[in-house]
Amino acid sequence: MERKIINTPNSPAPIGPYNQGVLKGNMLFISGQIALEPKSMELNNASIKDETHQVMLNLKNILNEANMDFNNVLKSSIFLSDMNLFSEVNEIYGSYLESGNEPARETIAVKTLPVNVNVEISMIAAI
Repeated sequence: MERKIINTPNSPAPIGPYNQGVLKGNMLFISGQIALEPKSMELNNASIKDETHQVMLNLKNILNEANMDFNNVLKSSIFLSDMNLFSEVNEIYGSYLESGNEPARETIAVKTLPVNVNVEISMIAAI
């Protein structure tokens, strides 16, 4: 199986030694996304809702680059700076998914996330 790198200008450029996504066969592995706006590379973190929407838009654009959408997502990993943010993040995250077709998921509170954001989400998808 060929390995294909997935990068799109519609999501933020990687800020380290990684790619936005890697497609292997029919499986897409998406690196953790934070609330960086792709064009300005500025954080969109005025509120946790804004931050979560930006993360989901970044993920959506990477999925689209691989000719997929949220219905292709099998697994999500959500990392939070504080578990007290769970309900707001969960509400926004869920609004992007088709009811009854949600992926498997875990949500983990961590001590610190890149550039001190409040939420980071990674995904695994398949065709």
